Amino acid sequence: MGEIDLPKRPGPGRPAGAQAPVHVPTLIAEAAEELPPFDDPAFGRLFDRYADRRVVLLGEASHGTAEFYRARAAITRHLVERHGFTIVAVEADWPDAAVIDRFVRRRDGAPPAEPPFQRFPTWMWRNTDVADLIAWMRRHNDGIFEADRKAGFYGLDMYNMSGSIAAVIDYLSSVDPEAATVARERYGCLSAWQETPAHYGRAALSRGFKACEAAVVEQCRALLSRRLDYAGQDGDDFLDATQNARLVASAERYYRIMYNGGAESWNLRDSHMAETLAQVLDARGPQSKAIVWAHNSHIGDARHTDMSWRRGEHNIGQLCRERYGDGAALIGFGTHTGTVAAASDWDEDMEVMRVLPSRGDSYERLCHDSGKPRFLLDLAPGRHDAVRGALAEPRLERFIGVIYRPETEYWSHYAEAVLTDQFDAYVWFDETEAVTPLGPEHAASGEVPDTFPFGE
Repeated sequence: MGEIDLPKRPGPGRPAGAQAPVHVPTLIAEAAEELPPFDDPAFGRLFDRYADRRVVLLGEASHGTAEFYRARAAITRHLVERHGFTIVAVEADWPDAAVIDRFVRRRDGAPPAEPPFQRFPTWMWRNTDVADLIAWMRRHNDGIFEADRKAGFYGLDMYNMSGSIAAVIDYLSSVDPEAATVARERYGCLSAWQETPAHYGRAALSRGFKACEAAVVEQCRALLSRRLDYAGQDGDDFLDATQNARLVASAERYYRIMYNGGAESWNLRDSHMAETLAQVLDARGPQSKAIVWAHNSHIGDARHTDMSWRRGEHNIGQLCRERYGDGAALIGFGTHTGTVAAASDWDEDMEVMRVLPSRGDSYERLCHDSGKPRFLLDLAPGRHDAVRGALAEPRLERFIGVIYRPETEYWSHYAEAVLTDQFDAYVWFDETEAVTPLGPEHAASGEVPDTFPFGE
């Protein structure tokens, strides 16, 4: 979800504080398209150039920056309302996002046993900006009568294994009780690990789990083999069940291999997310179009970063370009300084941290030195060839996930990339602020909707 796995050191580059040639920031300033306020319809119209794409991927340089969420929400609202996009797919767990999807499309179903997005990092999706988007999607869908035109909310990630197991069994209990009994038996080997799946990976290093692997794969196959029988009852529910079954199979393998390190676990996760996106597009029909929210490390083409050069990793952005060609638009986001919501280590409390000013040898510093506080930089060939040429050499780029360690920032959060090949466009906010999380432990004032998203 947020553990951005970067090289320990970004490799050769100019020393800290080195200044780029003056003309590069000037070229950026000349090519930059100023961003209006988020609530100005002109903000969304700047992204009309991507209206005909099958997939528009919207990044973020951190998982806790409000401007990135607000910008993506403004772009999403415009593309959904004006250009017929019906899929909002996010770097979140499928079963949690399915709760939101039932809410925004008013799909039938029992209330969840617990509110979504309760796992670390809760602030990533339980924040005021996401809540505003979800409320808007519900209002938007209420004005649409054709089911296939309603905008859905989907999770691409695979960490909530316990939620997916429960969802598969609940679905089968309603459509095929005998199959539900078989599913319980197949998933039984994972029962001890559902709440702490990382421990399964540790145990798998020293014990044989081939039977467990076979069982979860067979459960996925069994569901798919009954496609005609089950899908006729409710296509959305069947899609939900099959994606949860796929998630369990992928998660079992992911946790089993994660302790080996290397690129395999990262590649499995991003391949799963890209395949989930493809399954949703297929389920919503040949005319469907999707907007993806994920970190820059996922949506920027990995072939033009350290991820591929040094680690052999691929990501959603690369896989979408390979699958959809020019039908995919990859839009990165960046900032110079400000505050961010993050933790010092995995599963620790959220803090509002100060983001260090960007390094002198980074793409971020070039954007900062342009003197433009917020802009869209179109990197498409033929648009601004002078700035494309100036930015075509590898430079450092900053990646902040749900963990931020300012004291080791150079080692922990910078890697080399070629921005002009990594993204089709770049959205810049010079100074940013942390997201505002939902939840009593973070509430500044007033009543916090513990029933998110169902508090009306």
